[in-house]
Amino acid sequence: MQRTSREEQIRGYFGTLYAAWGRQHWWPARSRFEVIVGAYLTQNTAWNNVEKAMMRLREAGILHVDGIRQAPLQQLEQLIRPAGYFRQKAQRLKAFVAFLEERYQGSLARMFASPTARLREELLALNGVGPETADSILLYAGNHPIFVVDAYTRRILHRHQILEPTAAYDTIRELFERALAPVATEHRDPDQGRAAMELRGAAHPPSRMSTKRRSPLAQVYNEMHGLIVGVGKEFCLKSQAKCEECPLRRFLPGGRKPVVGR
Repeated sequence: MQRTSREEQIRGYFGTLYAAWGRQHWWPARSRFEVIVGAYLTQNTAWNNVEKAMMRLREAGILHVDGIRQAPLQQLEQLIRPAGYFRQKAQRLKAFVAFLEERYQGSLARMFASPTARLREELLALNGVGPETADSILLYAGNHPIFVVDAYTRRILHRHQILEPTAAYDTIRELFERALAPVATEHRDPDQGRAAMELRGAAHPPSRMSTKRRSPLAQVYNEMHGLIVGVGKEFCLKSQAKCEECPLRRFLPGGRKPVVGR
């Protein structure tokens, strides 16, 4: 029997999870800048903490480029305190808006009009921006077709014996991009209404950014990342693998339950 390639298996993940859960409405935000702020704040913390910090910024009326630039650093630190590491994150947000002003005259439209590879290098050069944060900004705020890799992705690939947990970030990203490129040419979303009513997987309610029109490739990358988060949060837990209940159980090699704690 012919062995399924890694790319075919990942395409199988997408089809299975999307059929089960529908649209995930990632990233939940009202504007591109909110996505960027969220990408910084979500580092090393749970999303519900990010939402608390975002609410405080919104209530203070500074959840926009000029607001973050003009806010005193100490005020910004206190507003984002629920997201943890608030001093570091406040400094990093200040650094981003300074970069945006200096390099792109404060315009997100100009910034996102840059070629993906060049803008990615610029973002990675900023303090506190690693590949996951840079790619989240590119994909969710900028509609650049680039796949976002997170800890859930690594865990699932390792437990399904596709890649080792030490695999390089870009090795994983490129694998998913190769696998999902054919999906973008044929994927259709006939059931958007269901996802709006039933939040399944890691789904959020529809938001201005989550319903924004994207290129087919960016949309598929977007959905796949959200679907993987759903698996990681609900079934492929760090300390416990709930394989019997997981939609991806049929993809486990030999039907075996994986070793947990990795």
